[in-house]
Amino acid sequence: MKLYRLNRLFNAKSNRCFDVAIDHGFFNERGFLQGIENLDKSVRTIVAAAPDAVQLTVGQAHYLQSLPGRQKPSLVLRTDVANVYGSVLPRTLFSRMIENPVEQAINLDATCVVVNLFRIPEQPEVADQCIQNILKIKPVCDRYGMPLMIEPLVFQSNQKAGGYMVDGDLEKILPLVRQAVELGADIIKADPTDDVTVYNKVVEIAGRIPVLVRGGGKAPDDEILARTEELMKQGAAGIVYGRNIIQHKDPAGMTRALMSIVHDGATAAEAAKFIKA
Repeated sequence: MKLYRLNRLFNAKSNRCFDVAIDHGFFNERGFLQGIENLDKSVRTIVAAAPDAVQLTVGQAHYLQSLPGRQKPSLVLRTDVANVYGSVLPRTLFSRMIENPVEQAINLDATCVVVNLFRIPEQPEVADQCIQNILKIKPVCDRYGMPLMIEPLVFQSNQKAGGYMVDGDLEKILPLVRQAVELGADIIKADPTDDVTVYNKVVEIAGRIPVLVRGGGKAPDDEILARTEELMKQGAAGIVYGRNIIQHKDPAGMTRALMSIVHDGATAAEAAKFIKA
């Protein structure tokens, strides 16, 4: 059954996936709400640009799933909530999974569930919570045929960059990606490396598990398009971008531009033509 859902997630032509993440409101950070204050409008804008999937939470998935028709993107359901993203961390950190996540995903007709695997400097307790979440959800995913996307995220120091900035150190990313595979991931959503020309090593360490690349921090158009072009050359199976789309002045155009790179092999220069000036 996992294969059936994966067939809905990955594009039939390219066998790649473009998942637009709009689950940022789960994490109780004011800055994460920019561009998605009106989530109904945001979802409709993204759906019209026809990505393969949209990543949402249990409280907001209805904005996607209530839309009529068969051609809308697949739902990727976020299953864990955390308080680890601020530049000043609270006294107690947590990463908590929603109750009965797979059953809720089935009820929402989700194609995949996603859960974090954090590596935060000096915060091993949060990593332990993430591993416990994965150990709990994995057998239930297998029982019901629900693909499990694990998101191994390597943080920089929160005081330095806030908790949403990528640490693109290959030597830190590789073991965390491999741990996610060992824990039973069906799909990996991983950070981009500082040097994107070595991303093939991340793909290699994941073995047969497809690797989707996280967008990370907001970047200029030419940078994000060029990076995506190179990541596809490096063997990535797709992308999961959020702020580089939802905070863009033309989110639909940026979605179409990235789709052309991921699925049609367009260059960054060719893709840029989809974006309104």
